[in-house]
Amino acid sequence: MIAIGVPAEGSEEPRIGLTPETVKKLVKAGAKVTVRSGAGLRSHFSDDDYKEAGASIAKSDEDAVSGADVVFTVRRPSVELAKAMKKGAALIGMLDPFSDTAGLEALAKTGVSLFSMELMPRITRAQSMDVLSSQSNLAGYKAVVNAAAEFERALPMMMTAAGTVPAARVFVMGVGVAGLQAIATARRLGAIVTATDVRPAVKEQVASLGAKFIAVEDEEFKQAETSGGYAKEMSDEYKKKQAELVAEHVKNQDIVITTALIPGRPAPKLISKAMIESMKPGSIIVDLAAERGGNAELTKPGEVAEHKGVRILGQLNLAGQVPVNASSLYARNLQAFIEPFIDKETKELAIDWDDELAIGTAIARDGAIVNERVAGGKTS
Repeated sequence: MIAIGVPAEGSEEPRIGLTPETVKKLVKAGAKVTVRSGAGLRSHFSDDDYKEAGASIAKSDEDAVSGADVVFTVRRPSVELAKAMKKGAALIGMLDPFSDTAGLEALAKTGVSLFSMELMPRITRAQSMDVLSSQSNLAGYKAVVNAAAEFERALPMMMTAAGTVPAARVFVMGVGVAGLQAIATARRLGAIVTATDVRPAVKEQVASLGAKFIAVEDEEFKQAETSGGYAKEMSDEYKKKQAELVAEHVKNQDIVITTALIPGRPAPKLISKAMIESMKPGSIIVDLAAERGGNAELTKPGEVAEHKGVRILGQLNLAGQVPVNASSLYARNLQAFIEPFIDKETKELAIDWDDELAIGTAIARDGAIVNERVAGGKTS
């Protein structure tokens, strides 16, 4: 019988790797699950909830993981916790594989097999395991909610006997999963929404959500996407034209949400100080790339900065601000990932190291880094 352990996360992380819902499903699949006492409280899951689902409750993190074949975490755990695990046990979580290389190598040297969910292959069978999508979706939603809370005016147009309240203008920069959800949420709240991206294919998605697409749509733009769906590097001339268009557009926006984040690299600067100064006092910028330095020139990661009346929200871990939903989706991602590696007859852990899911996500095995992307520091 496969044993799964779940420790508590650090003080900065309210999410948890398994929920009572997923515990119940894994127990049914033949797993024995142990959860650290109190680990789910910040996501509003009690020890009793876990017990009812079939889990055992451990008094310490070490007790939760010491006998486990698989350990589920949200963030990268300490080397000390990894040392408490069995050699060869699988540690699965969002391990931030392109940061703190020395720390990652120290974790690998404990002999624990490391799997980083951020590296999940973009293939059809892995869609239910895609943690970046599940968490970015919530971050995009929360970005708009936080902006609305900071914005000292209403978002929808309101027609009253005393006059009309105009709708707020929201501009979303980057139309990935987070950007699409930000567009949808802002539209639901009644804002006038525009969006930009370097990939021409997203123009239809933006329009389908009731927003207007903003870009220099010349011949170069029409060829700006590879056959694999990734953005091509644009010419300096195009970048200049696009920057001028965006700068002019930003002047009239009430809320700007930036989402350009490349794992392991500094966030690209999309909003200059001059652009911030061109915005009206009371305007809001929400920078979803704050953890990598930010898309806005004046972003302060983890803080709300203000410059000439414009507030720049550099809050971290927006998905963690809705921990119940974030944990539920993340736990389902982990459950979907591990179930193919549970032997149907013996109910033991049986990782197929030749499976593309394992090849893509495994970053360490037998004490060494085995993932070429991680070893080379590559992000693509």
